[in-house]
Amino acid sequence: MIVFCGYANRDVTVRVPELPGVGARVQATEVTERDGGMGANAAVAAARVGGHVRFAGVVGADARGEDFLNELALDGVDVLLTTRAGRMTTAIVLLTPDGERAIISQDDELTIDKIAEVHAVSGADWLYLDGYRFPAAHAALRDRPGPRVLVDLDGCAGVVAARAALSLASHAVIGRALAERLIGGEDAVADAAHDHRVHLVVTDGPRGWTLYEPTDGRSNGGAGRHSGAALPVTAVDTTGAGDCFAGVYLAELDRGAEPLAAARFASAAAGLSCTRPGARDGLPDRASVLAALHQSTEEQPCPER
Repeated sequence: MIVFCGYANRDVTVRVPELPGVGARVQATEVTERDGGMGANAAVAAARVGGHVRFAGVVGADARGEDFLNELALDGVDVLLTTRAGRMTTAIVLLTPDGERAIISQDDELTIDKIAEVHAVSGADWLYLDGYRFPAAHAALRDRPGPRVLVDLDGCAGVVAARAALSLASHAVIGRALAERLIGGEDAVADAAHDHRVHLVVTDGPRGWTLYEPTDGRSNGGAGRHSGAALPVTAVDTTGAGDCFAGVYLAELDRGAEPLAAARFASAAAGLSCTRPGARDGLPDRASVLAALHQSTEEQPCPER
């Protein structure tokens, strides 16, 4: 069973012809609202592919919060660990016609004490955390027995936070651009996986992904690095694709899959998630991911003789 500790928020998506620069003004073509939040999106993604999932976030005690939790429950997410006495935040998503986006988000009210409580008493096999919780979460959890931890490093404020997250996690996911900024190039990422004894997946959108195993230091010639292609899709909206990858990857690990197989499955799910608007509308079920993987395998060119 997996507990997702992270953001629950309302996404306000603003469609624009291009992402504005400093001082620029652009005209919105559409404004829509949907449920979102890194942790909540990842929880739904995991549940849709068959994961046993609980969500431990923060919402308000109002109709908006109740509706949010009801939607999670409809997707099979247990919400009993969610705190209802806070407030649900809002995220502004600027979305271009080619599916690229920029996000403006608020801090939520999920405290480190609450995370430590969930870690201690939830009975989970896995705990999901986002990078916003570090380095404080490392200090709170490092010496406590509890579930294995996956960290989505998105949101880490800097190098210190990233190192703290890697030190706590047994698995971590990070986008390529952020990895280069917080960790470094290929060899530095490989060394980080080795030094922190963490399976580290670097995602790179349509360019695919790379899994760095804990045994992968730069001295072993690249053994332990495994790369995979992204699912070829026409992207409509990339919002939540990283959340989808993290949630599905974790669901597969919880099912007993090896990390490499989990990464392949999660990559296909993340690709499918980009084919519909919003962070959750495109999140696929297990059958859809299996069908996409089967089709992708069939379309691979035969090797030349």
